Amino acid sequence: MDLILWRHAEAEDGLADLERALTDKGQRQAAQMAQWIKKYLPATAPATLRILVSPARRTQQTAQALGWPFSTVNSFAPGARPEVLLEGAIERMPIQVAGQVLIVGHQPTLGGLAAHLLTGQPGQMAVRKGGLLWLRLSMPHPHSATATHSATASLLAAMSPGLL
Repeated sequence: MDLILWRHAEAEDGLADLERALTDKGQRQAAQMAQWIKKYLPATAPATLRILVSPARRTQQTAQALGWPFSTVNSFAPGARPEVLLEGAIERMPIQVAGQVLIVGHQPTLGGLAAHLLTGQPGQMAVRKGGLLWLRLSMPHPHSATATHSATASLLAAMSPGLL
């Protein structure tokens, strides 16, 4: 299973956290990264990809740049624990193991999840605004009770808007 962790693009400051919208720059970042994602996903992506998004306005707007249906997951809100994201991804994973799950979320949660999957230890990886980490997960069986504890990953791509 591929797990793509996409941090929301640049957002306004000063409003209630869940209401912060993307800036004009953030809209451009999201559109550019959406094009990159579409270029590198398999042609079957619209059918095999599950997009899971935090309820925050800025993440919703970032996900909308793809133009594909997505699900809002309230437990992915700012401040969520990394294991909550992994459990949610596995729970909603396509039945076929070759599927992909894309999570649009927040730092430090995304970086914490990536660090744990890549090293097996708590830690943190930087994910720039609008950037993503594309991981390939290995686990004995994705829907087993131990899947979240035994998952490991390899890094396929690390991208940020500034590199596009």
